[in-house]
Amino acid sequence: MDPSYHQSASRVTVLANLFGIIAIILMLVWLLHYRGGIDLDSNKADRIFNVHPFLMFCGFIFFTGQAMMAYKTVPAERTVQKFIHMLFNLIAIVVGIVGICAVFKFHDKQNIMNMYSLHSWIGLGTFCLFGLQWLFGFTVFLVSQASRETRRRAAPWHINGGRALLYMAICAAETGLMEKATFMELQHGRESHLINFLGLAILLFGVTVDLSVALARYI
Repeated sequence: MDPSYHQSASRVTVLANLFGIIAIILMLVWLLHYRGGIDLDSNKADRIFNVHPFLMFCGFIFFTGQAMMAYKTVPAERTVQKFIHMLFNLIAIVVGIVGICAVFKFHDKQNIMNMYSLHSWIGLGTFCLFGLQWLFGFTVFLVSQASRETRRRAAPWHINGGRALLYMAICAAETGLMEKATFMELQHGRESHLINFLGLAILLFGVTVDLSVALARYI
């Protein structure tokens, strides 16, 4: 194995975390400075809605990426890697549930129909598949008495399924930003540019997470 792959994986992992942190900062600036704040129990509907994009990226997508990178790039025993991977994905699911409940609460408060957009179809579909993926991984790789051969055959489906779900989640985030920007009828100003940079940071986070996992296979 070429040791250069180890260096590439480590550097890409650092780059992925950098893009993730940038996206979180841009998300907070957007929601706190331009959109009025984040509050699930607020009387203002916009503050309730803001919980949704914040938790769906800073919780769901970010922790999903961390779970993928932790399993492939953190030097530790396999059982420790599995536990961290499972725990981060479980945190992502719990936070994602709160984020989805926030947008449904916002729709109820504003008398808006649920599940009407492509963003909502991709997002909820991705989240449901992610839950099934977690149950599959937890059952087959962590707690079951599955044979070595069964785990070997299931591993490529689990790994590549997780990578596909990450890109589906990124797609949901990008379509959500575009949908929100359209509803707000933004002019070409600072907020519009901020949303564009946020979308780019989220996309680059997903790409670099995937590259980090892919390169780590050659270590």
